[in-house]
Amino acid sequence: MAKSANVTDRSRALVIRETRSAYLFLLPSLIFFVGFVIIPMVLCVYTSFFDSTMGKDAKDVFIGFSNYAELWRDPIFIRSLKNTIIIVVVSVPTVCVFSLWVASVVYNLKGPVLSTFRCIFYLPVVTGSVAVAVVWKWMFNNYYGIFNYVGKSIGILDKNINWLGDERFALGCIILILFTTSVGQPIVLYISALGNVDTTLVEAAEVDGANKMQLFWKIKWPLIMPTTLYILVITTINSFQCFALIQLLTSGGPNHSTDTVMYYIYYSAFKLYRYGYANSMGVILAIFIAVLSAVQFKLAKEK
Repeated sequence: MAKSANVTDRSRALVIRETRSAYLFLLPSLIFFVGFVIIPMVLCVYTSFFDSTMGKDAKDVFIGFSNYAELWRDPIFIRSLKNTIIIVVVSVPTVCVFSLWVASVVYNLKGPVLSTFRCIFYLPVVTGSVAVAVVWKWMFNNYYGIFNYVGKSIGILDKNINWLGDERFALGCIILILFTTSVGQPIVLYISALGNVDTTLVEAAEVDGANKMQLFWKIKWPLIMPTTLYILVITTINSFQCFALIQLLTSGGPNHSTDTVMYYIYYSAFKLYRYGYANSMGVILAIFIAVLSAVQFKLAKEK
């Protein structure tokens, strides 16, 4: 009994020592996470209940839910929210469907060809947003842009169009650019997911006479569902947080036609110095993302 107790004590001491070592290794990341994620989140929610300007001599005045009530009376915020929802509704399904289609085609390629296509599609992901914005701004230029040149050359356009300066086209241009910069990572993930599909299941289905469509929907699609869920969530979050393209290309114009919630948060906080009001928008945006992500998890589990 005494020997067993000694062994138990040593095992417990070993577990405590390993746990302490693990937390020591995690400490730098935990400090960073708490300092730059948790504390700012708490301050964001706290400040949203104040009329806060964050100035030296300015005093924050508690106003309760007034900032949240004002949001729904603010026509610019309403339009920003509509634009954000349009971007999410359009970009998320198209990115997922296109990425899966491309991955299904590219997956059948072998060796250097497969690696080349992976590199081509992933290149916009690792390219700086400023460089991407500069290239697209040149392509959409209303005087010497390539879209106007090609459109007039083949007879589709009879005059130059100010793509980024026209309310009819500006948001569509932003969605197109966001689409091209968002498909790279999902394509690479889908190629990896398809490579992990159990080939014995596919071969058994082929022996039973299943065609390519049946193989995909009955065998491959359920097995790559976790990857699809991950892609849906990250694409949704990235679409909700669309900011850099707006800032670099249109600054929310023309006439707020390309304003998104993220850009309006930036504008309210750093142009109007209404930090409390901007933080209330941040809380609303976080709630939207959380609810939509939860719905996506729920639907994916049911399938």
